[in-house]
Amino acid sequence: MTLRASVDGTVATITIDNPAKRNAMTADMWHALPPLLKEFQNHSVVRVVVLTGAEGTFCAGADISDLEKIGAVTAASNLAVLAEEALASFPKPTIARIEGDCVGGGCQLALACDLRLAAPGARFGLTPARLGVVYPAVSTARLVHTVGLAQAKWLLLTGELVTAAGAQRLGLVHEVASDLDARVEAVASTLASRSLLSQAAAKEIMEMTADGVDAARVHHWMNLMRESGEAAEGAAAFLGRRRPDFPWKP
Repeated sequence: MTLRASVDGTVATITIDNPAKRNAMTADMWHALPPLLKEFQNHSVVRVVVLTGAEGTFCAGADISDLEKIGAVTAASNLAVLAEEALASFPKPTIARIEGDCVGGGCQLALACDLRLAAPGARFGLTPARLGVVYPAVSTARLVHTVGLAQAKWLLLTGELVTAAGAQRLGLVHEVASDLDARVEAVASTLASRSLLSQAAAKEIMEMTADGVDAARVHHWMNLMRESGEAAEGAAAFLGRRRPDFPWKP
């Protein structure tokens, strides 16, 4: 039971590997995610991170036998919330590659990724009501921000599982792909070819929209755009009909 990491060119893959428990996340696994993300944030080549699960299952949630260690009360001590927030605030693009079950804490992780691509047979659910658990406030807010209040109520109050097609209708999933590996590879390649500065700025500004835009942070990104040469390279590549080689790194 671990998180496995690998790098292929500009794409890093983090694999949730606990197949005996349908890739349920233990306390140690939740604890390991933030420093692993920090490593990839500082990686000079990695531009995209893919999160997936081993042996045909994304993640069945938190390991119930480890709940006391994970911390089920305060966000400040809840390892699952800390891991979710580290993933959501990661400055480079992230993709959740989902097959099999994506339930509970697994859905929590998937929602913290920027893009969610699923196989046709994937299943999704948020199940705290089945366990008598209060879903974390930050996770609830992210769910509402993603799918809207009405759909969030359906998911959290019923605790029912939905199909991949149903999840796409609800807004949980961006695409359902019959050839998931090929589609994830294509999307990751597209993301890796874009301006990392533009992506990091867009991610931060979009997160601000729930609480109000911080003008100082927007000014920071605008200055970086000018000083880094990122926009100049984009324009030169466009005019020269070539692929841009964007210079900025976080």
